[in-house]
Amino acid sequence: MSNSVILVEKNDGVAIITLNRPEAMNALNFELRAGIVRAFAEVKADPSVDVVILTGAGRGFCAGLDLKELSGETGDTRGLAAVTNNDLRGALEEFDRPIIGAINGVAITGGFELALLCDFLVGTPNTRFADTHGRVGIVPGWGLSQRLGRWIGIGRAKELHYTGNFLAAEQAERWGLLNRVVAPEELLPVCLQLARDIQSCDQGVIRTVKQIADEGYETTLREGLRLELIASEEYGRKNVSQAMVAERRRGIQERGRAQAVR
Repeated sequence: MSNSVILVEKNDGVAIITLNRPEAMNALNFELRAGIVRAFAEVKADPSVDVVILTGAGRGFCAGLDLKELSGETGDTRGLAAVTNNDLRGALEEFDRPIIGAINGVAITGGFELALLCDFLVGTPNTRFADTHGRVGIVPGWGLSQRLGRWIGIGRAKELHYTGNFLAAEQAERWGLLNRVVAPEELLPVCLQLARDIQSCDQGVIRTVKQIADEGYETTLREGLRLELIASEEYGRKNVSQAMVAERRRGIQERGRAQAVR
């Protein structure tokens, strides 16, 4: 799928979804938000896709909600009606495979929230984060007030929430927001290699671990351990059963070949 504001490129089980409004620093107007929802629905429906890389075209990852649209300057009132909907958040939250955030530039407010919906983030020296909800008069609605503190610690998160100050890439890496910082020209190659590393693992295990890690992160350690044990036992039973069926099928085929030789 591709259109003017979203590009989707698939290659050997890896889908790169690119926000493509570089002239507006990939600000989230109605069209782009709807495009993100459609793009994730498309790749979720494609069983050949194992990993998604989410990035932005141009100098910025995402500058947040399109304030011109919100103020009515563009004449498109669809954005006003869709500010608080959960479609975009749900599109990423409910995606059952790893999402790598390739944060190529600024990720501001709604763009910051979009980045935090990824499983982990890789940046460049040009990467910067900021929560400007307090400056523009909008309360977060895509999880920033809840996810950021869990990711980097509540004190650090509150500093960003309350001040609206920018967080540079080097500090973001020290705080654990970015897994690594690489040269701009290496951003996509590094993310693609990480995607290939993920693909080299058992995909059933990867998807199960993603599910229980996300569910466990939202609850207590005791409940998370319970969820893990249940998932481990269920996965073991299922795969032992499948292995037994496969072994029995191989035995039948081998006996059939042996009889044919006689």
